[in-house]
Parts: sequence; structure tokens; C-alpha cells
Amino acid sequence: MQIGDFTLADRIADLIEIAAVIVIAVGVVAAITGGIITRIREDGRSAFTTFRRLMARGLLISLDLLIAADIIRTVTLEPTLENIAGLGLLVLIRTFLTWTLLVETEGRWPWQQAPAPTDDS
Repeated sequence: MQIGDFTLADRIADLIEIAAVIVIAVGVVAAITGGIITRIREDGRSAFTTFRRLMARGLLISLDLLIAADIIRTVTLEPTLENIAGLGLLVLIRTFLTWTLLVETEGRWPWQQAPAPTDDS
């Protein structure tokens, strides 16, 4: 479906990319705010941990949105072998970034089992 010079899929991909940018901006504000609040209530080490955890969450969500926009744009607009190979490379890079952010926030790789919760009572 054409809308002016752009297809509907291109417009949707653009909107998803804008949403990713908004998520990053909100994530930065939330991370800074959370870090400051934690610093006031606890200590500097906890504040830094809180900041990194909140920042990573926003980045993880935005990476997922950017991958979705790339898939829509590549598959619907120009599904050439070169574009699909480029998409594959982007997905690999973003997947690696997602994994490293998960290691930062949870201290484990995605395929490792999460530690069992401890009962402190």
C-alpha cells in the first residue's frame, strides 16, 4: 500500500524506530533518577548498580524495537539477498549486544540457569 512516496511498511518501521529512541531517552532519565534516589537512600555502589540495571533495561527494549523495524523494512521493502544478509549481520550484532547487557544486569549468559532465590527468613 502506497502513501505518497512511502509504503505503509516504511511508515510503520519509522514509527517503531521513533519509539526505540523514546525508550532510550526515557530509560536514561529513569536510570539517572533511580541512581540518584538510590544514592540518597543507600550508598554510591548501590546507586551505580541501580543506574546500570535501569539503563540496560531501556537499551534492551530499544534494541528489540530496532530489530523489529529492520525486519519490517528489509522484508517488506527490498528483500534482496544483499539486504537480507545485511539484516542478518545487524541482528547478530544486536543479539550480541543484548547478551552482553544481560550479563551486565543479571551476571549470567542467557543460556545459563538463573540462580534459585534464597530464603533469608
